[in-house]
Amino acid sequence: MTTVDLDATKFETEKLFQRKRLIGFGIPSLIIVYLVYIFFVFDVAGLADRANMNNAVKLVSDTWSHKVHVTRNNRSGEITYTVEGERKGTYPKGQRPDWVTGTDIINIDLGGQHSVRYLPNNRTEIDIPGFQLIELQAKDSSLTTNLPEDLPDWISASDRHVGITTLEGRITMTGARTEVFNYFPGWGLFWFTLDSPYRGHNLGTLLFEDRIDPERSNISGAISDWWNNAMWRHKDVAWAIGETILMAFLGTMGAAIIALPFGVIAAKRFSPFTLVRAATRRLFDFVRGVDALIWTVVLARAFGPRPLTGALAILITETGTFGKIFSEALENVDHKQIEGVASTGAKQLQQYRFGVIPQVVPVLLAQILYFLESNTRSATIIGAITGGGIGLMLTQAIQTQKDWEEVAHYIVLIIAMVMFMDWFSGWLRGKLIECKN
Repeated sequence: MTTVDLDATKFETEKLFQRKRLIGFGIPSLIIVYLVYIFFVFDVAGLADRANMNNAVKLVSDTWSHKVHVTRNNRSGEITYTVEGERKGTYPKGQRPDWVTGTDIINIDLGGQHSVRYLPNNRTEIDIPGFQLIELQAKDSSLTTNLPEDLPDWISASDRHVGITTLEGRITMTGARTEVFNYFPGWGLFWFTLDSPYRGHNLGTLLFEDRIDPERSNISGAISDWWNNAMWRHKDVAWAIGETILMAFLGTMGAAIIALPFGVIAAKRFSPFTLVRAATRRLFDFVRGVDALIWTVVLARAFGPRPLTGALAILITETGTFGKIFSEALENVDHKQIEGVASTGAKQLQQYRFGVIPQVVPVLLAQILYFLESNTRSATIIGAITGGGIGLMLTQAIQTQKDWEEVAHYIVLIIAMVMFMDWFSGWLRGKLIECKN
């Protein structure tokens, strides 16, 4: 009898170890198969082949630097000097960068012995160390060059367009115009535009020297010119960040206010009607099952693109989320505390006030403040669709494909905004529930 029991036990043990081995080898094998499937379905190898590292390097460099354009109109012969190619960053008439010299022949010193010369008759010479002197000429809509057939990777050329990218700058030429891009570290004209009298002055000059503008004090004038900077639009950016935070605040707090009574209805311990509870929970599933981004598209068609539309989208989605969280928190309250309050002769409303609310408020408050922080990030994306907030400005900067320093600026501000909301929500939570985080 004992032998039979030992055999049976041994058999069950072997089955258990076999199942463990199967799971131990089977799950990693399934994961490996799935990763291989992803590799081929998403064409990872093709993605690597299609990657353009030159464009990537150009994009990254544009995020921390600015470029000055020296542009010649090949039809009129006019030469303009602009920061980032923007009209608001155009040098005033009679002014130009100090690395551009000459009158009939315009000499552009890019540094590192790289130079470009604008010659009469739409001719251009480009001198690059270690390479032949490049000669280009625009005639009507076509180009003639002395470039060899075997071109290096940093030169692209056809009879319509020539593009040259060097470590010191870029040169492009078409039948319509010739353009030189000279790169410099930093965000160009971030503080003051070219027409500001405070451009080029340091903080010490502004604080201790005589008035630069006779009509304004240095500090107030400098702040005004910075705040109203036409290129970087600091005033508009500050307003956009305020819109984004307000969008998240209205959506989150409005959802919390609406969800609280519905959470009570959906809680089993506080609502005796099964059908009502089930219907309320399904309503929560419906509104939170559709992402806020989808609600944004629907509401934008109904109410038009505006920040309030984004707030409504957040409100609808978070009403379902808060309703579920609130109902679960209410179902998990300790009834002993309620019974203790009831033993004092308190009425039902007083039992809820002193027996339920003190238990659930810290949990509900922590959730609300967490979602406020999370919805601040969501409001950035929603704003790109609803036409408001920093998200719209970020999308516009990305779409231009040239203002990547502004993209970097907006991303830094968004990160700072989220960090501030994280700190603020933690501080407020500590104050409201009287505990230190």
